[in-house]
Amino acid sequence: MTTNTPPVDVQVAEPAAPREDYLNCSKGIMSWLGTLDHKRIGLMYLIGVGFAFLAGGAFALLVRLHLWEPEGMLFTNQTYNQIFTLHGAFMVFLFVIPAIPGSLGNIVLPLMVGAKDVALPRLNLLSFYFWLIGAVLAALAIIMGGFDTGWTFYAPYSIYTDHAVVTIGMAIFVLGFSSIFTGLNFIVTVHKLRAPGLTWFRLPLFVWALYATSLLQVLATPVLGITVLLVAFERLYHIGIFDPRLGGDPVLFEHFFWFYSHPAVYIMVLPAFGIISELVTVHSRKPLFGYKLIAFSSLAIAVISFLVWGHHMFTSGQSTYAMFAFSFLTFFVAIPTAIKEFSWVATVWRGSVALNSPMLYTLAFLIIFAIGGLTGVILGSLNVDLHLHDTYFVVAHFHYVMMGSIALAFFAGLHHWWPKIFGRMYNETLAKIAVVIIFVGFNATFLPQFVMGSRGMPRRYATYVPEYMPYHQASTIGAVVLGSGIALMVAYLVTSLFTGKKAKENQWGGVTLDWKCPTPPPHLNFDDDPTVVHEVYDYSALDYDSMRRDAT
Repeated sequence: MTTNTPPVDVQVAEPAAPREDYLNCSKGIMSWLGTLDHKRIGLMYLIGVGFAFLAGGAFALLVRLHLWEPEGMLFTNQTYNQIFTLHGAFMVFLFVIPAIPGSLGNIVLPLMVGAKDVALPRLNLLSFYFWLIGAVLAALAIIMGGFDTGWTFYAPYSIYTDHAVVTIGMAIFVLGFSSIFTGLNFIVTVHKLRAPGLTWFRLPLFVWALYATSLLQVLATPVLGITVLLVAFERLYHIGIFDPRLGGDPVLFEHFFWFYSHPAVYIMVLPAFGIISELVTVHSRKPLFGYKLIAFSSLAIAVISFLVWGHHMFTSGQSTYAMFAFSFLTFFVAIPTAIKEFSWVATVWRGSVALNSPMLYTLAFLIIFAIGGLTGVILGSLNVDLHLHDTYFVVAHFHYVMMGSIALAFFAGLHHWWPKIFGRMYNETLAKIAVVIIFVGFNATFLPQFVMGSRGMPRRYATYVPEYMPYHQASTIGAVVLGSGIALMVAYLVTSLFTGKKAKENQWGGVTLDWKCPTPPPHLNFDDDPTVVHEVYDYSALDYDSMRRDAT
């Protein structure tokens, strides 16, 4: 006898829907182009400045390859001038100045202060589109025949040359508005949108650094805008501001330009200082040494930066007393900078250091910035600067501070916050290899330039005497190594978006508010409004043994 067993209705559980976050809360290209979410705007900045960095790096490699031989290998002298000008303009105006505030600053600052967004979201989106318009104008200037004035656009040559100086000047003018809008947004956000309990001396030092940077952006950038407008009027209407043939003064241009451009150095480097301040405490698992000193040193650097522009002009014929004053102030600005460097080293000392890729980038920064800072003191000395002015020694110093320090800090911050931003981890082994390649390649590129600069090799020359050939060739080999390390970094970061392991909610054990929100953050950043009840960088609740195991 057979019995018919009724079929069992088996319910197959459907997989849980992925948690909604800022990346998937809305779809379509228009949801990105019109977004007011600070995180999406920061990502668009990140993509834009990334392409600008790769373009500027490609121009740098072309310069180095051309200089393999004393008579030049690739270009005519005119084309060489255009290539190194493009390298400087793209790197300074399209990458270094907006890179950290526009991308990492936009993404992280509201999270760190416990806000749902920046104070002025529409102004934030407009600042990105102004950056994009500036980038398009810079590309248009290339199409129109390029420009060969150097990234400083010194008059009177920028007035006489028949290249697209007005177009690139308008690009810089528009990019200046982008910086001003970003600065205004950050200032208002820090003042008005801090979470309850987040007092000024509980703010993360990255926020302090971005706040000081924003003050510089708002106060100094208009000077550059006025200067490039005056150059444009000079070219178009011949009104005699900088043109000596019409009674103008070309040295006046230098005063205007460097009055902005020396604060601009700190617009570039102060956010890098903020990143390093965050990383040394998180990856050393201990509170930051000298928190208030570092915070106030950022403001001190911002103030002093307005007073030292004349050290770029020791050979311009200014008075002896002015040169003494500018030389003293150049040495004086080293004090707040040294406070930061020694505080970082003291924080790492006897900490529970995790030698992961963000920390390796941080340690590389500490070494390279120390070299850049000490060589800056050398150039601040009057009698030495008269010999080294406009030589490759200045080029090497500039790159140790700008490319070596700022780019390394940017890479460090990118690796540090990558798991929080995307919810994915990159290949840590490849990341450590890339750090070593970049560090070795960078030093191999620019250390020889200190030597040939001290021996009198002028910068910006398309040809040179054979005496300097070994140094140029060593520098070119270093540039190729550096480029390969950056290519490896880009490859594994992009790959991680598709194949990377899921990141932890708090990948590195951070204690600031940016690590308290979900990973990746939701559209409005926090599920519940955060409240701060502890002091900044309080690691007392961390399980150090598990941290060490994770690091191992």
